[in-house]
Amino acid sequence: MSSQGFQQTQKQTQSLVLAPQLRNSLKILQAPAVELRTSILEELQVNPLLEELPIDCISVEEERDSGVDDEPEADEELNFNAEDYSILDKMSEDAREQFAQENSGLTHTTEDEERRDHFMNSLTQDVSLQQHLIEQAELTDCSDSEREALFYLIGSLDDNGYLTETVSNIALTARIPYGTVQKCVELLKTFDPAGIGTKDMQDCLLTQLELRGRETSLASRILRDHFSLLVRRRIPEICRKTGTTPDDVQAAIEEISTLEPAPGKRFSADSNSIIEPDVTVFKDEYDEWKIILNNDYIPRLRISSAYKELLAKGTLSKKEKDFMLERMRSGKFLISSIEQRQQTIERIT
Repeated sequence: MSSQGFQQTQKQTQSLVLAPQLRNSLKILQAPAVELRTSILEELQVNPLLEELPIDCISVEEERDSGVDDEPEADEELNFNAEDYSILDKMSEDAREQFAQENSGLTHTTEDEERRDHFMNSLTQDVSLQQHLIEQAELTDCSDSEREALFYLIGSLDDNGYLTETVSNIALTARIPYGTVQKCVELLKTFDPAGIGTKDMQDCLLTQLELRGRETSLASRILRDHFSLLVRRRIPEICRKTGTTPDDVQAAIEEISTLEPAPGKRFSADSNSIIEPDVTVFKDEYDEWKIILNNDYIPRLRISSAYKELLAKGTLSKKEKDFMLERMRSGKFLISSIEQRQQTIERIT
């Protein structure tokens, strides 16, 4: 009879471990044009040190040369801390904790998992956000001109369900009276899902609270007056400015975490979405192949000079300085990665 027991063995393996910065750089390099633009716009929302420039201002390459060379700390390894997380991270964390609490101590068989997968797959929205909203617009009691304005607004929404264009720009482009556009924007905000047609995340969350009749709540006050502090999780500062306790603020944050920051995301993508090419290849008048990089979809970025000056003054606390340096490193890394991506695409084309 063979004996049973434990034994130790040594095994040598090789694996490639990528640093976080390299993984992010590869992600940017591989991202399609539209996805890259979305990622850049999201970074602009959470990084106050980044600025988007108009087309006629400096380029990505020029901005790289104008970096803050007198701040050696800005080039050190990124060191994130919990207070710098965005409100979306908080919402995601709350959802994971709730799921873990509800399912603690439970075991699932393979049959249970298959039933769950079938149920979750059946919840997938087959209709696009635009189709869902157009159906509501067609049933809305309004004039034909207002309905046409609603259709135009629906077609102008981004994937999050935000209406990022200003009312004046829409009125000018679509040749619709300003008052009609303004009225239809407010009408669109009453459509399902809640928060649709708002201009950004802050407006989206505030609108959802208003639809719940919570426009005078502490959660609404924090979103309206102290959104930048909320994004940076500065609870003590929020308490001081609102005259409330940490428990009150935490309860308000829990209420905010039940809201939908991107109401358009749960719908299927519009099948008529435009594909943005990274390069255009053509023959010139001498019958030679030429390439032109498509940089139009990439927002031009730079580090805010106002924050540079604030850092240079040396009046910040250590905590504030560390936060700004981390955001500066993150911003400079993004600018450098975008430049590297464009150079790589041009080289391999």
